[in-house]
Amino acid sequence: MANLITTGRLALLYVVIYFAYQPIGWWHLANVALLIFVFVSDAFDGWVARKRNETSVFGAMFDIAADRIVELSLWIAYLPLGLVPLWAPLIFILRGSLVDAIRAGQTGKEGGTPFDMMKSPVAKFLVAGRFMRGFYAAMKGILFCWLLLIHPLPGLIPEIWSQWGFVLSLIGDALIWIVVVLCVLRGLPVIVEFAAEHAMSPDSGRE
Repeated sequence: MANLITTGRLALLYVVIYFAYQPIGWWHLANVALLIFVFVSDAFDGWVARKRNETSVFGAMFDIAADRIVELSLWIAYLPLGLVPLWAPLIFILRGSLVDAIRAGQTGKEGGTPFDMMKSPVAKFLVAGRFMRGFYAAMKGILFCWLLLIHPLPGLIPEIWSQWGFVLSLIGDALIWIVVVLCVLRGLPVIVEFAAEHAMSPDSGRE
């Protein structure tokens, strides 16, 4: 059931993206509500998995993959709309590719979920801690919903946008920076621990 919810969330995501590219109208505001549901359902599938005792390594990795698909799809979809700068999705693609490759290798070797791989207290807090995971997910949700909200405003309320557009866009820029910084901070411990582990490993190539 939880995996079906995750699959439905991904399908709804692409409905949101499709409508974002349609001619501007007041119904674009309803599209924001759909995107909010995409992010809220992320917590719901985990709750269902625990409630129905359906937690598994596959479920945990599928949930992580779904989160990655959601964020990368939105970064890429927002780029032609002029809502995000090019450097932001490039950072997410680089960080996501490195971290996911490391997690895949560690999970296959050691078993357990990707979040179980963290060793140091700092890494556990930044990467696996419930607070940081929730805070990061919330900030991503706020960012993407905010950008989707302000996207149609120049066409819907041009007079108000001419007065407040700069401020609303500035809020969006600040949210982008916050989310990118959190993305890098949560990825660095995975990369650092992996590099440190293999630097000390006898299979690292050192004599």
